[in-house]
Formats: sequence, structure tokens, C-alpha cells
Amino acid sequence: MRQGSAKQDGAQERESWIDCDYTDAEAIEVLRCVDSGVRPDLSRHGYRFAKRAFDIVASGAAIALLLTPSVVLSAIICIKSPGAGPLYSQVRAGRLRKDGSFRLFRMWKFRSMVPHADEMLAELRDRNEADGPLFKIKDDPRIIPGVGHFIRKHSIDELPQLLNVFVGQMTLIGPRPALPSEVMQYDSRAMRRLSVKPGCGGAWQAGERSDSTFEGMVDADLDYIRTSSFGHDLGLIFGTLRSMLDGKGAY
Repeated sequence: MRQGSAKQDGAQERESWIDCDYTDAEAIEVLRCVDSGVRPDLSRHGYRFAKRAFDIVASGAAIALLLTPSVVLSAIICIKSPGAGPLYSQVRAGRLRKDGSFRLFRMWKFRSMVPHADEMLAELRDRNEADGPLFKIKDDPRIIPGVGHFIRKHSIDELPQLLNVFVGQMTLIGPRPALPSEVMQYDSRAMRRLSVKPGCGGAWQAGERSDSTFEGMVDADLDYIRTSSFGHDLGLIFGTLRSMLDGKGAY
């Protein structure tokens, strides 16, 4: 009864969020002290153990292999965007805790946008080409010319998230981690994306990427959660790598 009551309270509270326009800083403060109304999927211990073991080995090997290219890319970013560090971080929503509370963590990327890009977001809202809570525009003026467009097209900017995978905040394959302000606009169905650990890639990245709608992304993620297996994860890893190489559907 207590768990059902918490879920109901969480659902009622979410209804009051959806029509509000929160910044990420405001959303973080709200999410730290509320119940999501959803519980994480902590079943299938064998699958989750194998998945975590593979994450540690694969991300550790990739970090070692990509260390030198990452140093070179960092130098190029610093040259193209003077005064900005090569790495950029954002607070994202991770897998929900056992009690349904939100788990927030800092996700890392290579910098693909100019400094203070987040502060420029408000004036670009009217140009949003994505639906739902997502924000995407083609020819984003915040992107660093040349190197920024290239690393975003091929998702190279996401590679530092291998560090998040190695320490256990993310997994190689799973729903993409959402911004706190996006989570504030989730209905109960979309909130189920947070029942598993977020990933560097997955069904959405291996498919339509930015060409998809928000509901299409949610459909793909929930289908993945229902049908996930170690073999399926391996297939999605190769599909995500293929999408990175051809850059289709990314902006």
C-alpha cells in the first residue's frame, strides 16, 4: 500500500510539473527531493552482472586505446575555442534509486559548443525543431565551426562518457540520459526510461537518432527495456558504431 501511495503521489506531482518551464538548475533542486512514482528494474541479476562486467572491460580498453587521440582532439578544441576547456559536463538523470528517488550524476563530453552555450539556449527556444522535451536545431549557432560539427555528426563528443560507464553511472547500451529540465516534462510512461541505467548508445542511436520524434525515442527505449538481452546489447553496440561512422540523422 505504501509503494502504491508513493507512486500515486509521484504521478500527481508530475502533472503539476509538465506545464512549468524549469531551467536545469531549478529542475535539479526539485528532483532531489521528490518521488518519481516509478521503481527501477533490478531483476535479472545474471544479465545485469554480465552487462556490468562487459562495461568495465570494454570501457577500460576503449579509454586506454583512445587516450592519445583524445589528447590530440583536446588540443584542437582548445585552439578552435580559445579560453574554453576541451571537456564539458552536464548534470543528467541516472537510473532511479530503489525508493523511486532521482539519481543525478555529472556526464562528460568533448566540448562541441562555444563557452556559455547553455546561457544562449533561452533565445534559441523558438527555433527548436524537436518535439516533446527535446531541444534540437540544425545549424546551431553555438557549435564550434569545423571541429564541433564533425565530432557531433559522428558522436565523437560522447566518447568521454566511457568514464561514466567505467565508474558505473552509465552503461554502454541503454536509454540516453536526460537533462533534469527534460525529466520535469516526462509523463508516467516516459518516466519508465529511468528504470534502467542510461547508456552511451542504444536502439535510438542505432536507428533514426535526431530524425526520430520524442515519442519514437520513448517507444524504442521501452521496447529495449522489455526485450533486452546480452546478445541484443552486442547487436546495438555494432549498430551504434555504424551510426557514428556514417553520421546519419545527427545534428
